[in-house]
Amino acid sequence: MPKRNNEHISIKDALKEFVETNNLEKGLDKINVADAWANLMGNGVNNYTTSVNLQRDTLYVQLSSSVLREELSYGKQKIIKLLNEDLGKEIVKKLILR
Repeated sequence: MPKRNNEHISIKDALKEFVETNNLEKGLDKINVADAWANLMGNGVNNYTTSVNLQRDTLYVQLSSSVLREELSYGKQKIIKLLNEDLGKEIVKKLILR
């Protein structure tokens, strides 16, 4: 029977290793950022959010309400800070509202 180099590896660590080995982190970040947006913004904003797209370190959010877009644009830095705190790492550096 082949001996594994680490007998007691947690599922979390195994998944993390798998993700890093297979370069899946960017894809997961995109999903996690979209989830973080939905959680932080709540139904009021989510009803007007038509798409959330992460490209490199820029988050593009498509909104169907120009009034809401205008309102959110004043708090961009706070939104970026909250998203990154929610994600536990600095993924979003720039927020573009369209």
